[in-house]
This record gives sequence, structure tokens and C-alpha cells, in this order.
Amino acid sequence: MNEDQFGSRVQHLLDEAIPLAPNAAERLRAAREQALARQRAAPAPALQWADNLLGSLGGWSGMSLRVLLPLALLLAGLIGIYAWQQKQTLAEIEEIDALLLTDELPLDAYLDRGFQDWLKKRGGGEQ
Repeated sequence: MNEDQFGSRVQHLLDEAIPLAPNAAERLRAAREQALARQRAAPAPALQWADNLLGSLGGWSGMSLRVLLPLALLLAGLIGIYAWQQKQTLAEIEEIDALLLTDELPLDAYLDRGFQDWLKKRGGGEQ
């Protein structure tokens, strides 16, 4: 019998409202107060509290949380870095294009055959 079954069985028996003798009810009340006093007397340190919280996430669900959460954070970080690099690359290309378009290049440079070959090679041969 595991703890959950035992707890539900005890709860079921207590919920049946079995009549108790007054002295037995008084002893149960005193025992309950003693147990609560002992429980309040020993506060758990912060690290023990965190360990209890993580320990309660045991089993496959806890393992998956301990593995999948860092993995998801790592993946989100890598996606963020990739997006930032792409944005930087596009900004550099836009800056170069703007400099080329605003530069005062003589008209003869566009008519030069070597310049046209360079443009074709740089543009992937589309011109």
C-alpha cells in the first residue's frame, strides 16, 4: 500500500464520523497540537526548501523538467543569436548598398567592361 492509498483510507475512516469518547478526543487534540508545534519549530533553510521543491518533481516528469527546460532555454538563445546575426548582416549589406548608390562614381566606370564583369561575378551572373 503506497502513501496515497494509506492517506485516502485514513481520510475515509476519519470522515465516517465515528463517535469518540471525550478523553480520546482530548488526547487526539493534544497530540495534534504537539505535532504542529514540532513542525513549526524547525524552519527549513532556503537551500533545503529548494531541494524539497525540486525533489517533489521526481520521476519522469521531474527528469523531463530538469532536462527540457535548460534545453529549451539553450535553443531559444541560439535562435536569438542567429536572428541577431542575420539582422547585423542585412544592416551591413544595406549600408554598403547605400554607400555605393550615394557615391559619386563617374559614368565611365559603369561603361567599363571590367566593372560590368565584376558586377556579374559579384551578383551571381544575373546581369
